[in-house]
Amino acid sequence: MSDVLRIGVDVGGTNTDAVLVRGKDVLASYKAPTSPDVGTGIVAAIDDVLKRAAVTASSVGVVMIGTTHFTNAFVEARHLCRVGVLRLGAPATLAIRPLVDWPPELKAVVHGHSEIIGGGFNYDGRPITPLSHDEVRRAAREFRARAIDAVAVSSVFAPVNVTQEQEVAHILQEELPGVRVAVSSQIGRIGLIERENAAVMNAALLPMAERVVGSFRRALLDLGIRAPFYVSQNDGTLLDPDVVSRYPVLTFASGPTNSMRGGAFLSGKADALVMDIGGTTTDVGALLHGFPRESSVAVDIGGVRTNFRMPDLLSIGLGGGSLVTTENGRVRVGPRSVGYRITSDALVFGGDQLTATDIAVAAGYADVGDRERVAKLDRELVAAAVDEIHRLAEDALDRMKTSSAAVPVILVGGGSILINRDLRGCDSVTVPGHAGVANAIGAAIAQVSGVVDRLFSYEKQGRDAALAEAREEAVRNAIAAGAQPSSVGITEIEELPIQYLPGGAVRIRVKAVGDLVLGRAA
Repeated sequence: MSDVLRIGVDVGGTNTDAVLVRGKDVLASYKAPTSPDVGTGIVAAIDDVLKRAAVTASSVGVVMIGTTHFTNAFVEARHLCRVGVLRLGAPATLAIRPLVDWPPELKAVVHGHSEIIGGGFNYDGRPITPLSHDEVRRAAREFRARAIDAVAVSSVFAPVNVTQEQEVAHILQEELPGVRVAVSSQIGRIGLIERENAAVMNAALLPMAERVVGSFRRALLDLGIRAPFYVSQNDGTLLDPDVVSRYPVLTFASGPTNSMRGGAFLSGKADALVMDIGGTTTDVGALLHGFPRESSVAVDIGGVRTNFRMPDLLSIGLGGGSLVTTENGRVRVGPRSVGYRITSDALVFGGDQLTATDIAVAAGYADVGDRERVAKLDRELVAAAVDEIHRLAEDALDRMKTSSAAVPVILVGGGSILINRDLRGCDSVTVPGHAGVANAIGAAIAQVSGVVDRLFSYEKQGRDAALAEAREEAVRNAIAAGAQPSSVGITEIEELPIQYLPGGAVRIRVKAVGDLVLGRAA
């Protein structure tokens, strides 16, 4: 790792964390409640670590920012725009309308109007029906009449052949000057409905993405930082901010991903389970070669099924603010939590709510707040709650394992103080230094990736030639994204035969990763 000064910031729903890193050394760290104004919180975080390390803004080489703002906005149905959906697939796809599986309250906020017209492709890239420009223009007039802010374009087998989606996007921008367009082939995978859902999600977030990225830029300028900045995405690598403005969904779940990458960096372990324990929830994921294992199934986000790239995560209702209650003689921990109010509501901080943090302090293995305020808690209650905390953690880890073999576990996050003993099924439990800001460290050390995920015909091309083409394309994509050519290597290769399609159809997914070229303008 280079000796360039790097700043990593992770803007979470509860806290904003920041670190200043040189090489493998963490020079300063910061944690404070997230501000309503994103920019203000980032300025405070970066200003603090610069002062702690006695470093000037002009000496910073690069800034990496992770954020949960887009995920939270979609799940909470806030700050979303109205989206028109244009599907290329009539008459084959008329039976299932766009957004059919969306929760009604979310659909009411996002859905502006849908049109299904002729078009789409077969698995081998041959068109099902020709694209009609007149139909596209008619759909554009419908969108204009309904004051649509953005349009999501989807097509049958678009990842195999992107030409119709790109052609439609061009026509829409001619007919609706200034309209934001999201094309599904740039976001999701083969399945039409899940890919279309992902495109609609992305389109709904586009105006907000422009505002958030703009606030990041202004925050850095206010601090006098002229270095390039990047935004972390959910595979543990970086995005140019202009790309984030166009594809904000790629940041979904980047917070837990940053924590996993930070855990790998801090512990030196490239293959392990990572448990990120926060104030309200615990996220568990698996590291493979230092990067998060990706989910191989459709992922539900806010009640909507999607198939774009997401880390394989399990979230449970266990955190430092989890409420401890007794129900029918059994002690329960979570899922309800005091969340960010822990510093005012927990017993050790002068509040009146019994939380998991209070239990850890009363049991004698955590040292936060005023220990005297929990000194008289019933010993049997404390012991039962400690057992329940560890049972929840063990069950979550067991669900993420792919075999019965014991595995190493890395604990990160401020709630890692809840665990004080070995966990069943684990050969080691590591709490590295700076575990509380692992998410910001994960952002600071992130690299750049290039991914290829599409169908190839082994009968036509041959396996070796197809794999070579996919590898070369992934490397080119990584370099185009800002990776240093000499540092790029292939980290993942996946082959999935598509049995229901002729011609030896195989879905090949290849990922290439390299170190960021510093000094590029963001």
